[in-house]
Amino acid sequence: MWMTVMLAGWLAQVPEGNPVLQSAKKALASKDAGVVLKRDAGVVSSARDAGFSDAGSRPVDAGAPTAADAGRVVVKPVMAPQVKALVERMQAFYETTEDFTADFKQDYFYKMSKRTQSSSGTVIFRKPGLMRWDYLKPSKRSFVLAGVKVYMHDPEAKLLTVASINTSTLSASVTFLFGQGRLADEFAITEKACAKCAGTSLQLDPLVPDPRFSRIFLEVDPKTAQVIKSTVVDPDGSENAISFLNLKTNTGTALDGGVDPRFKLSPPPETQVQDFTGGASPQPRP
Repeated sequence: MWMTVMLAGWLAQVPEGNPVLQSAKKALASKDAGVVLKRDAGVVSSARDAGFSDAGSRPVDAGAPTAADAGRVVVKPVMAPQVKALVERMQAFYETTEDFTADFKQDYFYKMSKRTQSSSGTVIFRKPGLMRWDYLKPSKRSFVLAGVKVYMHDPEAKLLTVASINTSTLSASVTFLFGQGRLADEFAITEKACAKCAGTSLQLDPLVPDPRFSRIFLEVDPKTAQVIKSTVVDPDGSENAISFLNLKTNTGTALDGGVDPRFKLSPPPETQVQDFTGGASPQPRP
């Protein structure tokens, strides 16, 4: 039980709104939660994990709509021609992009307490299904999504947490960045006036009610069709805004033994490993 409390406490300190983080929180409720392996913390998250589930591992869902929502589907409106053209360009951009890196600034506004928590760091996406978020301020923490697993490293606490995730139920608002999900299949998309926006603001309303968010706003560069800002509005009205800066695409990072070294996590030997994947086998070493 104390291990579950520790994981919940650690996750609570990380900015909200990240779909991968929300899915990791669901691992606390799974039957496999509470398994701790005090093995060497030289864990590597790599492309080797992509698409594979370790024996005994039970991926948790990402809070996706269930069959019960089928009768509440919203009628899909016809997109305005200029909106459709921009969405198609944006979709094509990410479908043809193998990887991208960026600095990010995240501002999470808590509606109930009327306060904002700000964070910043770097992010890396790479096909297929690799994503890394390194929070640098206000404190250092790292998240790596590799296939069916999410790794969370807190260097200050000397703790590495591993959880399973069912990536097939992630929203298209995340998977389209990997060139997989199609936004137009899941959202009613309209253009929203925004005087302060540097790009075109698109409002995405889910066609099927989604417990993870009520709507999403994407600010898109009309020249490159890249997303430069994403704002997720939670069901309680809180808002998670992430701006992407210094975007670089198709960096062509060389693989080391079939593994992109940017997605390796190699914590110090004294790091404690908490494994919530249900007794999964050890990960590849660096």
